[in-house]
Amino acid sequence: MEQITPMESQLSVYLKSMDSQFVSEKAVLVEIYQDLSSRKAVVGNKDIIHSLLEKLESENDVIKLDVYRQALEMVVQLTPDDTIN
Repeated sequence: MEQITPMESQLSVYLKSMDSQFVSEKAVLVEIYQDLSSRKAVVGNKDIIHSLLEKLESENDVIKLDVYRQALEMVVQLTPDDTIN
């Protein structure tokens, strides 16, 4: 039986609650998550952020860039800050 990590649960809840105006951003996040999960056992917000940054650096289409920026903003808002000891 496959175990669902807190990240998967948090992301899926967030994606389900996304407003219909964010269909493109949701599609990008789902695509990135599926791609990462096919290569990694555990996918975290930082992995998704890294993938979005790579897409932002390599994309020239201004509409796609806007979608990636919006998706990045959403994931960053979900990501707790690292604690410094």
